[in-house]
Amino acid sequence: MWQLYQFPLCPFSRKVRLLLAEKGVGYEPVRESPWLRRDEFLDMNPAGQTPVMIDTERGGMPLIDSAAICEYFEETVEKASMINGTAANRAEIRRLVAWFDTQFFREITAPLLEERMVKRLVHRMTPDAGMLREAMKAAVGHLDYIDYLLDHRTWLAGATMSLADLAAAAQISVADYLGGIDWKSHEQAKRWYVGMKSRPSFRPLLAERMEVISPPADYEKLDL
Repeated sequence: MWQLYQFPLCPFSRKVRLLLAEKGVGYEPVRESPWLRRDEFLDMNPAGQTPVMIDTERGGMPLIDSAAICEYFEETVEKASMINGTAANRAEIRRLVAWFDTQFFREITAPLLEERMVKRLVHRMTPDAGMLREAMKAAVGHLDYIDYLLDHRTWLAGATMSLADLAAAAQISVADYLGGIDWKSHEQAKRWYVGMKSRPSFRPLLAERMEVISPPADYEKLDL
């Protein structure tokens, strides 16, 4: 049985969870707060970051880092391939996954998590309004890019849903939970995201809550 060490607002864990659900891979979620720096968790992953996966029945090395975990299950589970198509198609999927995992996370998700989650839970501080405004401004630019992609493709990376869609939706869902997404003037991106939210793989994520932090009223709604 797989165990997945994660916490509700970890976007990289959400990406992995979406992939596992689409592929029908069972696992047990284990709550891990990486900011606590538990010795037992650091023994598994010295970087102290989620997600980490462990096969409790077979043992062996833990799977660390969302990219490595997703590639592992893509290679070992044939169902619902998420990195598919020609070599060029697969390269584009990986490019967009990296874009959302790095650019979107650095400019939007990370500052929102720092200001609205870490400062509140760990440091008992109030968020920096200027940082929040910058993150929300950056989100507008990223939604513009998603609109552009969807003007030319059915899904973000091509004709079928892929890991690029899962990576993007995972980041957006956390930013949305933290009030950092304004869907005005982004009809293409909004329709795509509503479609992602409607998938059975996504619904468990939307039902989860982070202690003392409540999402906006329309967070779970499918009619944004």
